[in-house]
Amino acid sequence: MITAIFQYEFLRNTFMTGILIGFIAPLLGTFIVVRRLSLIADALSHVTLSGIAASLFLSKKTLLFAGMNPLYFGMGFSVLGSIFIERLRVVYKHYQELAIPIILSGGIGIGVIFISLADGFNSDLLNYLFGSVSAVSRLDLYVILAISLFVFITVLILYKELFLLSFDEEHAKASGIPAKSIHFLFMVMIALVIAASMRIVGILLVSALMTLPVAASMRIAQGFKQTIFFSILFGEISVIGGLISAYYLDLAPGGTIVMLSIAILIGVITYKKIRSNRSIAVN
Repeated sequence: MITAIFQYEFLRNTFMTGILIGFIAPLLGTFIVVRRLSLIADALSHVTLSGIAASLFLSKKTLLFAGMNPLYFGMGFSVLGSIFIERLRVVYKHYQELAIPIILSGGIGIGVIFISLADGFNSDLLNYLFGSVSAVSRLDLYVILAISLFVFITVLILYKELFLLSFDEEHAKASGIPAKSIHFLFMVMIALVIAASMRIVGILLVSALMTLPVAASMRIAQGFKQTIFFSILFGEISVIGGLISAYYLDLAPGGTIVMLSIAILIGVITYKKIRSNRSIAVN
């Protein structure tokens, strides 16, 4: 397979994109899980699906949008979805969690409408739903690289603020941290990462890459920074191993990546349980 990577550009693009996604998705996922916002990834992924379906519909019906990369429509819809979630969280101050199912439901509804208008599923849409080894172009790689750099630099600069907001939002606000602005920026980053990840993992499975590595790392990590480290490590193992498996087994990479993430999670839970039983037996 190493020979094939050097020989074919689409494989190089796919693996470089996978490495980037395996880094930024669990990085943001750690903050998402700690803030108990795991379902936001699901909601925004369905909104992204609406954008993809809208793009495919418009490319069929109008010359103006013919040949346009659906990735941009997906990103636009995802960012709009994150903005609407924030607005709804303000409207429902005492029931902020309502914002997520509202946007998720709307995303599914709009997506189904555009899919039916576009005469149903086709191979392009299936690639976006479940990921594809051959779907990543050089331009996609450059866009995802730009998103990855933006997310990494932003997290690096605002790490302290994000950390405080994740564990004690009231204290963070009292300390003078602009919570609304940072949370809005955080939501936009989630939207961009979800849109960027759909090429490799697929829209319907991208939330798994943002939560499963974090769930595994939380079982063995001691401290928040260690949780981030193990999340990224497990994310990279899942993506690289999943892409290799998908290549040899001729499968959609999204499924193999997620199943490998689940295998890692089960392995970590089993290891932790065995270790705990040994400690009890010794004592």
